[in-house]
Amino acid sequence: MALDVDASQLPALQKVVATAQAEINAALTSVGTVHFARVLVLDTSSPNLQFTATPAGPFALAVITEYDGDFARYTQDFVNKIGDVFDMLLKFTVGGSALVPVTDNVAAFTAFVAANDLSQQPPNDGGNRLYSAYPQTVQQILAKFPPAAAPVPA
Repeated sequence: MALDVDASQLPALQKVVATAQAEINAALTSVGTVHFARVLVLDTSSPNLQFTATPAGPFALAVITEYDGDFARYTQDFVNKIGDVFDMLLKFTVGGSALVPVTDNVAAFTAFVAANDLSQQPPNDGGNRLYSAYPQTVQQILAKFPPAAAPVPA
């Protein structure tokens, strides 16, 4: 998903993303269907979308994930776990404030995300571009390869 961001709000948005990262990571873990996820701000004036020493904008908030299962269920899981984080992030995006709080606007939020989600849009030539090196779900992978325990402080 990529959403246009009000450039005047960029520093505040970056602070919210950084501050909420631990909560986002905890939600990603607890949902149990996400393989990979990234939340970042893109500078659409840059050919590679990355920030330069003098970012010019316009800017876009991108949430990039690979997950198992149904899109609507996936979206509902995140509204349940971190709806407050989406509320904070949406306030910085064009059209996002109308969806806050997302817990009261789940259907509209899901439709908004789908409309702005490149994975929900067909490629220009009609082909499917998703590649997966393996067929297993997150839960199957975790069952076979459990995460290492956190080290115990000395």
